Amino acid sequence: MYPKLFQIGPIPVYSYGLMLGIAFLVGNWLFGKELKRNGYDENTGVIIVFLALFGGIVGAKLFYFIEQWNFGSFASLMHYFTFEEMFSASGLTFYGGLVMSIVLIIIYCKVKKLSVLRIFDMMSPGTILGYGIARIGCHLAGDGDYGMPIPQGSFWSFLAMSYEKGTYPTPPGVVVHPTPLYEFAAAFLIFLFLMKIRKNYNVPGTLFAIYLILAGLERFLVEIIRTNPRIILELSQAQIISVAMIIGGIFLYMKNKPKEEELKKTAFANT
Repeated sequence: MYPKLFQIGPIPVYSYGLMLGIAFLVGNWLFGKELKRNGYDENTGVIIVFLALFGGIVGAKLFYFIEQWNFGSFASLMHYFTFEEMFSASGLTFYGGLVMSIVLIIIYCKVKKLSVLRIFDMMSPGTILGYGIARIGCHLAGDGDYGMPIPQGSFWSFLAMSYEKGTYPTPPGVVVHPTPLYEFAAAFLIFLFLMKIRKNYNVPGTLFAIYLILAGLERFLVEIIRTNPRIILELSQAQIISVAMIIGGIFLYMKNKPKEEELKKTAFANT
């Protein structure tokens, strides 16, 4: 594992931060291509992706600080605002920053009079691919996102990995499910699927709905073999949010389905 790749003067370069930067660039490029294909200004994509990145990092960090802070102690609060802590992988969870990112993008779209759902449609392929790339950063950092131990001789032994040199190391001799790599593979497949079907749907929000369903399902299944604490009904926090994503996606898809069918009938009648 390589949590910190190298250092430039006083500035450490972390593997997670580097992969997050690559995810940002790839997501921005894909979003720009989709904006251009749909007749939007590509510069809009730069602003929206920046808002998503800013909201994702700040929102995740704030959530982490609130969870970890010993209330009443100003000194312990300031610990979380050191340069190294702010730019490390600690607390950079996908769901932690999701809410702030969505809120910032919605506000921007409302100000610029853009269709929020259409923007989310165009962001969906790049978002899931960026998520997968960021998971490679989690793998390189060994930040604790790995899964349960794999017993010797198990069917899954060929997948087993050790994170002894990670930020949150596994015990010596213990091998586990490399769940960040599983998520990268799943995210890449979802990305390919969304890119293949994106031209088949014209009602704003339909592609985003499919993204919500698939991304939520992927995370829910991976959580089964992860060690996150169970909160309600033997479900982890991520699984509860995943269920909400799946339900929201299904609701939006079913709401749009009659409109999609009507558009297809109209297009067929005009041919």
